[in-house]
Amino acid sequence: MSEKQWIIEDFEAGDLALSSGETLFSARLHYHQIGELNAPKDNLILLPTYYGGAAAGNHPWFGADSPLDPDQYCIVIPSLLGAGESSSPANTFGAQAGHRFPRVSLFDNVQLQKRLVDEVFGGARLALVMGWSMGGMQALQWGSLFPDRVGAVLATCCTARCHPHNRVFLEGVKAALTCDRDFQNGHYRTPPVRGLRAFARVYAGWAYSQAFFRHEQWREAGFESIEHLLQCWEQDHLSQDANNLLTVLDTWQRGNIADNPVFTGDYAAALSAITMPACLMPSTTDLYFTAEDAATDARGMPGASVRPLTSDWGHIAGGPGREAASDHQILSMAEALLARRER
Repeated sequence: MSEKQWIIEDFEAGDLALSSGETLFSARLHYHQIGELNAPKDNLILLPTYYGGAAAGNHPWFGADSPLDPDQYCIVIPSLLGAGESSSPANTFGAQAGHRFPRVSLFDNVQLQKRLVDEVFGGARLALVMGWSMGGMQALQWGSLFPDRVGAVLATCCTARCHPHNRVFLEGVKAALTCDRDFQNGHYRTPPVRGLRAFARVYAGWAYSQAFFRHEQWREAGFESIEHLLQCWEQDHLSQDANNLLTVLDTWQRGNIADNPVFTGDYAAALSAITMPACLMPSTTDLYFTAEDAATDARGMPGASVRPLTSDWGHIAGGPGREAASDHQILSMAEALLARRER
């Protein structure tokens, strides 16, 4: 692994017109960068973040044996709008603070990321766009919207839209949070602690698979018991802002690769625009981004293949550094896609 240091910056985008018709005032995109852009400007790797994750959450994809080598590539991790690092309910002041933060879409996120690439990285070509969960949904949007700028796409444990059962799952965790009387329809002055704890416990039951618990694989994840796992999930969510969680959850629920001015709802056309080498890697036991839905989406992408992660870890299998066997497969595929691009 290179000894290079991470550069942590904010891209100040000014007032940002959103697909909802609203405007996000003084929009700010937080990002991490390691490695340098080369002279041809064709060695950029983009790693959009996932639900509940900070930019540092993608750092485990780097290591001594990783093909994502900052000595060879310029690697950039942009944080989702609403998630707490870029412009979000909890760090915005005035008319758009808290529950008044405007609705943002995956299209809005990708359009802002494109401005970052154009204005900060000189309109670089992306060697690879890669992400887990909502990060993968953004990677697919990049491939669909800007096929001439993207060399390859790798999307783990995600689909090109939020399919119906996925939406229902999200309604469940949302209800667990918003039912706390201290939530006060987003007007809370102190965190709705009971709602955040309930949100975390409900979510934990969906994040892994039934077999993960039946076979006590939580031990491999470093937990002493199921209760320990649940408590750790609680502590993680107690550190997050409720309005942030709900803003990004709304972005996820409305996520659709065709819901933008380019494709105007034509899902088949949006999928068919992904002509570059692409790979979807669903987990065989993912309970909400199902392998079946991912395979169905991939069939509409001329450049795509599907390489399922055979794992009992459910959705978590596709996360950076979560499960060693799955992580090895993901990084091996990244290496293959980058090699294919360079031939």
